Amino acid sequence: MPETKTQRRPAPKKKVAAETRRASHRQRSGREAVDRTTELSEDVLKSLDDGARAAIDAVRKFVETVDKELPPRGEGPSRRQEITDSALEMAQRLVHTQYEFLRRVVDSAGKTLSGSDDAG
Repeated sequence: MPETKTQRRPAPKKKVAAETRRASHRQRSGREAVDRTTELSEDVLKSLDDGARAAIDAVRKFVETVDKELPPRGEGPSRRQEITDSALEMAQRLVHTQYEFLRRVVDSAGKTLSGSDDAG
């Protein structure tokens, strides 16, 4: 009988190894995404806290200046009080706007990161 060469299929170990490498890569990518999300969240919270503190300091300095330049006179709401209330309202709006902006950044980053995990 003539000898025939049989073709063999590649060993399944290689396929399993490749799948294992891909799974390991996905796990690493997932951990990296969580780490990036955690860092982003911490940075956002620190930015929010820094912004609120800066707004409070600015209002405090503003009120000190108003107190020095416009001493209280008589009874009832004074011009000084109106100016101070206006500054406090402005600072409150500024902090609220900053908070909303950062919240949207975090929401967007979360959607982007979760979308990239689904594709992997």
